[in-house]
Amino acid sequence: MRVVTADLAEEDLAFHAETAGGGAAIAGAASGNTGRSTTTVPNPIPLSSIGHWEQRATPLAINHQGQFPVVTISFNLAPNVSLGAAVKEIEEAQKSLDMPASVQGTFQGTARAFESSLQNELLLVGPRLIKNYILLDVLYKSYIHPVTILSTLPSAGVGALLALLLTGREFSVIALIGIILLIGIVMKNAIMMIDFALDAQRNENKFPTDAIYQAALLRFRPITMTTFAAMFGGVPLALGTGIGSELRSPLGIAIVGGLICSQALTLFTTPVVYLAFDKIAARVNALLGRPSPQNITVDPDMPRAQAPAGANT
Repeated sequence: MRVVTADLAEEDLAFHAETAGGGAAIAGAASGNTGRSTTTVPNPIPLSSIGHWEQRATPLAINHQGQFPVVTISFNLAPNVSLGAAVKEIEEAQKSLDMPASVQGTFQGTARAFESSLQNELLLVGPRLIKNYILLDVLYKSYIHPVTILSTLPSAGVGALLALLLTGREFSVIALIGIILLIGIVMKNAIMMIDFALDAQRNENKFPTDAIYQAALLRFRPITMTTFAAMFGGVPLALGTGIGSELRSPLGIAIVGGLICSQALTLFTTPVVYLAFDKIAARVNALLGRPSPQNITVDPDMPRAQAPAGANT
């Protein structure tokens, strides 16, 4: 059945319906709120059984995302307010509304990209650490000392986070990029010391304590020079003003804070970690029945060709 005409005048509804074949099936009127049709059909059907009539305002268009209707609420950032702080405030306001389960709120645009970047932080840092470990393992032919070099990274991360906290900056994607840059800058402190100490142990038959002590003394100046050069390069980013400074500032603050903290700590922590891992390696060699370099006495007047093979391992 298809409805041909339906005219609403005041409180009465006049209608005419036809069957698919074109013959008249129902003809009559609905009056008032009763909704009962006046027709010659033996068993009239009240309109109230199939629907009701009302007048109200409706939207001209309904937006959908997937299969669900959506309403978009846009927002701008207040001066000196980061996107991370705004996202956090919106999430807290959404929780306080106690919305029903049928209403779901999600971010779109820049806010959604920000959330996705925070969820993928481990995917950004993890592969880089694994790659560095493999390269250092191949370079130094050791499974332990790459960990010694990587042990300098926590001090840089702590320094970057403390600098952001003291300056009131959020840990944004730009700050994460600064920490990723610190991975390569800070590791050179330990690389300079570990490289010299291993060379002294293997080629000069020095004990680990003497080797790392001499490395810390001789490598102090180049470590300090390279650290200050990188730190001064980040100062303009941290102190810069003008258009876009709120985007560049976390990068400079993370770099400067991480370098200051790593410079102050790695000169003390790297020798400690180096000696600790060297003792672990000596115990493993003792369990496996292999000689350790520090347990071999080498005559300093003995020619290098006659030195015991274990002294150079």
